Amino acid sequence: MRKVAFYTLGCKLNFSETSSISRMFEEKGYKKVEFTDTPDIFIINTCSVTENADKKCKKIVREARKISPNAYVTIIGCYAQLKPKEISEIPGVDAVLGAAEKFRLIDLLDDFVRPEQPKVLASEIETATSFNNAFSINDRTRTFLKVQDGCDYGCTFCTIPMARGKSRSNTIENIMASANEIVASGVKEIVLTGVNTGDFGIRNGKREDRFLDLVIALDQVEDLERVRISSIEPNLLHNEIIEFVAQSDKFVPHFHIPLQSGSDKILKLMRRRYLSQLYKDRVAKIKELMPHCCIGVDVIVGFPGETDEDFLETYQFLNELDISYLHVFTYSERANTLATEMNEVVPMKVRNKRSKMLRSLSEKKKRHFYEQNIGRIDTVLFEEDIEDGKMHGFTNNYVRVAVKYDPVLVNELKRVKITSINADGYAEVEEIDQEVLAH
Repeated sequence: MRKVAFYTLGCKLNFSETSSISRMFEEKGYKKVEFTDTPDIFIINTCSVTENADKKCKKIVREARKISPNAYVTIIGCYAQLKPKEISEIPGVDAVLGAAEKFRLIDLLDDFVRPEQPKVLASEIETATSFNNAFSINDRTRTFLKVQDGCDYGCTFCTIPMARGKSRSNTIENIMASANEIVASGVKEIVLTGVNTGDFGIRNGKREDRFLDLVIALDQVEDLERVRISSIEPNLLHNEIIEFVAQSDKFVPHFHIPLQSGSDKILKLMRRRYLSQLYKDRVAKIKELMPHCCIGVDVIVGFPGETDEDFLETYQFLNELDISYLHVFTYSERANTLATEMNEVVPMKVRNKRSKMLRSLSEKKKRHFYEQNIGRIDTVLFEEDIEDGKMHGFTNNYVRVAVKYDPVLVNELKRVKITSINADGYAEVEEIDQEVLAH
């Protein structure tokens, strides 16, 4: 029985795809093992958004070669689509597969016999037109379910359309079948993922459904406890979606909404499809209907042309918004993007200083949001991640909770009251007696 190991860089979408590819191997009789368990085959799923994608890829290949000198090393993912030749020149790589090829790798790689020269199987991105169903399972308590792939937006900083192709989606029927399979396996929470999740509904270049249609359908899945929307563009987060989530028993009060900049000047340079006022309106609408909703924000600092005044405008905008945490990205140049041709490059030292300021703001926002939840009763889904004798879980509205490890709690939903925030920044809770709750 040949052994195969996987390593995933990047987003939840990559995790869902790696998990589905690993199941294909298991169905063909391969044994999935840990990276360190001398595998015969390594599959490394890469990301192009991660800074230093090339360095990370080289490092993982080096480690793979140390662990299993004669193993077959295959690179897939966004970086593999963007720079296939460059990756094939990394010592120790046997094959590089692009976006249109990665789901066929078992058929394409001839029983994984190491070649004299690395194989490069990466078609032009225009050929990546089919949708490959994917979801993660057995990896975590929550499952990442891919509902959409590719992107038709042309943000000036982004390589993802070049790495993943045009926007395309699964059918609602297929997604419902996957959701039922996931629930039957014992999973309590599904996280909807995609490149541009809110653009769900395009098949063969035509819009056939709306994201709201999918949300309404998933709300009907029996025995599914929770659905979380991983990330959604503000211009696609329509009021009807917010209103539906607010009254749903399954969809949790948590949105992750990319902003990228609080300066309208920079948003225009980035070619985003909204301005700051629309973003502000979305946050206000969410908080009006769900005061305890968690709102996460992506923001990029140091974009070409971002002056100190533009950055302070972003800082103030975020400081005044009722949001819960930030994911801060330091702008880094990506080959073949329009942003690399722009003047007024921000020095790296300045970019790093701005990142630090926003990360500090994020800590304050998160602490404030957690403190607002003290005294609230909510449901926690406990996960199997143990740290210093403690296990963790998340409330519906994404407050991370720490309790003393108890194997009985893994993958269980418990009603708790948040009592305090500990020194590590996690919520401390006391369990609520279900019978008391019923009276």
